[in-house]
Amino acid sequence: MAEVLSPIVADRIWALPLSGSAVKFLQYLISRSDFGGHLPVRQVDMAREYHGKTPQAISALMAPLCDLGLVIRPEGGERKGNSYRLHPLAAKYQSHSDLEKAFRQALVDIKAGTLPNLDLPRYAVAPPAEGAGPNLQVA
Repeated sequence: MAEVLSPIVADRIWALPLSGSAVKFLQYLISRSDFGGHLPVRQVDMAREYHGKTPQAISALMAPLCDLGLVIRPEGGERKGNSYRLHPLAAKYQSHSDLEKAFRQALVDIKAGTLPNLDLPRYAVAPPAEGAGPNLQVA
């Protein structure tokens, strides 16, 4: 059975206010994650795997993903070796029913305050690039 990607990531990745590098890194994290979002790889291992980057470079790529809530850092005692997980609304799942069940639970957890909400823009269409106007020319 093929994996099912979150529509928030798969269908709306163009709306994420991220650099191209951060989008590629998010795609790496999704591919590397378990179903449901657990990332079984530590930051130091990510650095080694992801184009031979340094752990500091991985932190720089991870920061905007954490700021948007796409990646969650474990709190306090849960924290082991810079382990992370994808937000349930941004993770991949084994089936559509697993995705729907996880989304329902995530919404309950967000309302209860036990899971942070995603901090994403609500664009209806892709915003224009800064300074990019139409290139009109007379034929």
